[in-house]
Amino acid sequence: MTDLDTPATRDAEGDGGLRRSITGRLLFFYVLGDVLGSGIYVLIGAVALAVGGAFWVAFAVGITVATITGLAYAELVTKYPQAAGAALYVNKAFDNRPLTFLITVCMLSASFAASGSLATGFASYFNEVWDLPPALLLTIAFIVLLSIVNFIGITESVVINMLMTFVEVAGLIIVMIIGVWYVLQGNADFGILVEFETESSPVLGVISGVALAFFAMTGFENAANVAEETVDPAKTFPRALIGGMVAAGVIYVLVAIAAALTVPLSGLQDAGANDKPALLEVVKEGIIPPPVGFMVILFSIIAMIAITNTTLVSVVTQSRILYGMAREDVVPGVFARIHSARRSPWVALLFSAVVVIGLLMSGADIARLATVTVVFTLFIYALVIVSALKLRGQDEDEDTFIAPLWLLVLGILGNLIVLTYVIYDDPGSLVYCAALLAVGLVLFLAEHFFGSRNSPGGNAVATSTVPKEI
Repeated sequence: MTDLDTPATRDAEGDGGLRRSITGRLLFFYVLGDVLGSGIYVLIGAVALAVGGAFWVAFAVGITVATITGLAYAELVTKYPQAAGAALYVNKAFDNRPLTFLITVCMLSASFAASGSLATGFASYFNEVWDLPPALLLTIAFIVLLSIVNFIGITESVVINMLMTFVEVAGLIIVMIIGVWYVLQGNADFGILVEFETESSPVLGVISGVALAFFAMTGFENAANVAEETVDPAKTFPRALIGGMVAAGVIYVLVAIAAALTVPLSGLQDAGANDKPALLEVVKEGIIPPPVGFMVILFSIIAMIAITNTTLVSVVTQSRILYGMAREDVVPGVFARIHSARRSPWVALLFSAVVVIGLLMSGADIARLATVTVVFTLFIYALVIVSALKLRGQDEDEDTFIAPLWLLVLGILGNLIVLTYVIYDDPGSLVYCAALLAVGLVLFLAEHFFGSRNSPGGNAVATSTVPKEI
């Protein structure tokens, strides 16, 4: 019997549900891959610019807040091992259609903004290898290409996710090896790790850094979408989720320390200020024996693969959320149209690409789009924790994971503090947030006044169609 062929697996199949084939090991790598993603490849320079040499602290604090939020997800998943994630939990807690719709639109909007930020990061690495088209043209072509790939058809699985995680981690391991090599040479100045260069107090500087670093902490919530396919989720999910997040946090902190020790702080900050790949500066220092030119190309390719993988997931997610909402009569039914040959939601794909391209053409930089993503994400996370608290005592049995109450309260405070600072520090991000929410509202009103009612008892929980992360 293999680790994918268990009594729990066969029982689930016998009940006619999704096949429970995701073991704890696979789920761990699934979470690790989701959290690692490509945010650190894109934003580490911006975090260094906000905090100073001690920017590793921002990653440590950020992953701590995210992990506490993960405890709420772990509790809710053991109660409701179904796809749909945040929208499902908020709907069960409040039974409020407008609020559930808002959460769904926030998830969609966060994905739009993340795609724009990642596309800009991809262009910065691409130009390190081939200095060809203008950055804006390249980012637009990148989004169009991924939309076409999605239209043609893709196959997602947690096994592919695990393999892609190894590629993403390989690039970060290269950075850590360079850091260890530099320390062993006796050249490291560890004093830089406790230096804060902020316009205000170190505490506000760290919060500012956390606000940016949080972009690299997201993704773990997508694991809720595979809860129905996890073997013994009540026991497996909490361990795999928290374990994967802690492992990602350790990697982030070590990578940040390696970057701070090996590259002059001004170099990292200049890269962050100019939307250049700051992590590549570690490779350019030429600390390890392989030729710098070769390592720059290798690392850039790894980074582009990581960014492409994460952005493709965002593109897939956007179209599937729109498709699911259309099937529930929440947005116009045209978004539920499937291409007869490719079996892809082509209208939803086209619309999503247009929105992301609009964000890119607006002139927003990586930091601004990442901030927009974080605003939506922090709001969702805080509401999920509140939902977990509101659902305490309901649908529980002896296998339900119960997160410590004081940690959940601390998680709400952490998310709200960071959210408040993000809005205070970059009020312009609210313009983009409002614009994206307005897009969702227009679609909702268009369906309400001009659409037909085809779904039986439709509700706003339409995210079960969101595919698994790659």
